[in-house]
Amino acid sequence: MTPETESDAEAEAAALEAGRLLFAGPCDFLISAADENQIPAFGLAEVAFAGRSNVGKSSLVNALTGRKTLARTSGTPGRTRLLNFFDLGGRLILVDLPGYGYARASKSDIERWTRLTRGYLKGRSELRRVCLLVDSRHGLKASDHQVMDELDKAAVSYQVVLTKADKMKPGPLARMAEETGKTLAKRPAAHPVCLITSAESGAGIAELRGALAALAEPRDKG
Repeated sequence: MTPETESDAEAEAAALEAGRLLFAGPCDFLISAADENQIPAFGLAEVAFAGRSNVGKSSLVNALTGRKTLARTSGTPGRTRLLNFFDLGGRLILVDLPGYGYARASKSDIERWTRLTRGYLKGRSELRRVCLLVDSRHGLKASDHQVMDELDKAAVSYQVVLTKADKMKPGPLARMAEETGKTLAKRPAAHPVCLITSAESGAGIAELRGALAALAEPRDKG
């Protein structure tokens, strides 16, 4: 192992441990908001989770925090209709955003959810990153590209996280990640690394925790 490789390995191990420690701590529900104007400033960095209604967003949030019921899961897509805020150890706010792209929702509901989410994403100075969840079986859809267009325009940093990796074979999964990475390389506000995860098997969860821990407030803040 060369010194450079050893240094990279040590940095990766440190990131994974920081993520483990952060997400092993308390995670408490703060507030649900139907209007972005109802949301107070918490004084902490925030990370938001966005994605299509059937992408497994709530399952991933639960897997990250090691809790089965922190974010509500349902067999019916589109059940998250509010902005839900959680305090992760007093160092990071997790924000569960309403899903988008659910065809069975009423037009008025879709418009309200869209207005709520857009208002939050464009006007939240504490927001450090949006985790844009994409089903690894289907890849980026038109609605995902629309969200990325808006995030690029608003200069809001986002990172694509492929979900449900356990339902894909390694070859097709690797090709999907490669194709997604090529698309992200052309996007000005996109993080260059596309993460692969599975809430079912736990694949990629430690890596995602590490990436989010790097955005959290220092332990000695305040």
